[in-house]
Amino acid sequence: MKTRTMSAWAGALLAATALTATTALPAAAQTVLRLDESAVGELDPGKATDYADSILMFNVYDTLVLPVQGGPGYAPHLAESWETDGSDFVFTLRDDVTFQSGNKMTAEDVVFSFDRMKALGQGLSFLFDKVESAEAIDERTVRFNLSETYSPFVASLVRLPIVDKKLVMENLGEGEGEMGDWGQAFLSANAAGTGAYSVSAHNPQEETVMQKNPDYFLGIADKAPDEVRLRYSLEAATVRTLLAQGEHDISSQWLPPEVIKSLAADGAQLLTETGGGAFYVKMNTTKPPLDDVNCRLALANAYDYAAGLTMVAITDEVAQGSPATGAVPVGMFGANPESETLERDLEAAKQYLADCQYDPADFTLEISWIGEVPIEERFALLMQANFAELGIKSEIRKVPWALFTEQVTKPENTPHISQIFVNAVTGDPDTLLFPMYHSSLAGTWQSPEYLNDETVDALLEKGRTVSGKEERDAVYSELNDRLMEIAPSIYAYDRQSIFAASDRVRAPALSDPDKAFGLDGMGFSFRLMEMTEE
Repeated sequence: MKTRTMSAWAGALLAATALTATTALPAAAQTVLRLDESAVGELDPGKATDYADSILMFNVYDTLVLPVQGGPGYAPHLAESWETDGSDFVFTLRDDVTFQSGNKMTAEDVVFSFDRMKALGQGLSFLFDKVESAEAIDERTVRFNLSETYSPFVASLVRLPIVDKKLVMENLGEGEGEMGDWGQAFLSANAAGTGAYSVSAHNPQEETVMQKNPDYFLGIADKAPDEVRLRYSLEAATVRTLLAQGEHDISSQWLPPEVIKSLAADGAQLLTETGGGAFYVKMNTTKPPLDDVNCRLALANAYDYAAGLTMVAITDEVAQGSPATGAVPVGMFGANPESETLERDLEAAKQYLADCQYDPADFTLEISWIGEVPIEERFALLMQANFAELGIKSEIRKVPWALFTEQVTKPENTPHISQIFVNAVTGDPDTLLFPMYHSSLAGTWQSPEYLNDETVDALLEKGRTVSGKEERDAVYSELNDRLMEIAPSIYAYDRQSIFAASDRVRAPALSDPDKAFGLDGMGFSFRLMEMTEE
């Protein structure tokens, strides 16, 4: 039976979710929004995976659909409607969208964007494994042909940014085949989107500068920033000083809690974003002693969950996390109820260690932390102390993000213990759990566990095919139980991002739950922000 998302409904939903803005004349004075994130800022939308990438992608490029603000579901964006018979999806595109180059967006651009992502096989391309092909039926109509029912498909489209085919084709670099490098060299330094902001300068280690796009198809309000300067890898002390001096507007989420608390005491506003993610302590299941499930369970039970949460508390009411109940964050399909919070059990930890095939005296764990995320050093020290109570020795190592992402591509180079914040990149549990735990995707920054478990693989695949809410909840509940049973990770806490901001900026999507997107990074849609003074 076919279902249809009608154009009239789309227009009403767009209005209801405040996705449109009033077109206005250029501002009398140039306003500049300054914020920071951890490097690297990947500009190529076919490779984007982490938080800084997402901020760039959601502002420079557009997608067929967007998450509904303040509620569940997805609203048309570049598409004005779609229909499906369960396996194939047909989208009707808007007729009023142009790229920043001036080229008109058509179905050919959508097909090209899909083909490019599949050909590169990087970034979040795995989201489209079930899509056999995309075809342009006419200038405004695109068909996606799926190999089987894939429940998260529409959600996945928030990670298919549409690129300017004509512009990219004019800038192909050297490589194999007719398409050469598919424009990778060009798109790593230049933008080819329809987005509300264009890129005027880009250094992936230092700063990306963006300008308001005067021809954006939804229009951009006067008060939205005219220029945005996204800086990378600023030290916490630097951010604190710049905010105090009025030379910075929004901090990254990686500031230590006491710094955010101090900034709030000095008058900074606190912005929040909850995007369906958690803080995961990853255990390399291929490296002794963590190839023994009993040793992993010993560490998971020895970890002090309550102490970890106190380290991310900012005020009595605001914290960077909430208690975890399992592998699946509270609020997602399959999550345990809030009442079943994980707690330390040292006696159980000792029993699991007794059942482990390895003697603690024979090994030293390597506990790594990401150099750009200072709070992780404290968690490393907490774990070192917790594990020492079991007689387990450990060494703590600071690893820059760029080096970490390289190390984890080989299991022998991957630390015993890694610390990572991971989010559902589309808002669906599939995009949180599949890239972390499916054996086919081992060896990325999301999956340094190198887990290879047939039951986990089968449940992850089943979660992609069942469609009813109750069915999906049951599948992910079973998956949650299995992950807790084999403990490839320590599920430290469910994550909430906190940002300190100056009073020069208003960000409703980061301050008003009724306008939140529920997808990490999308709250930083600059066109929906307001600069309150020059």
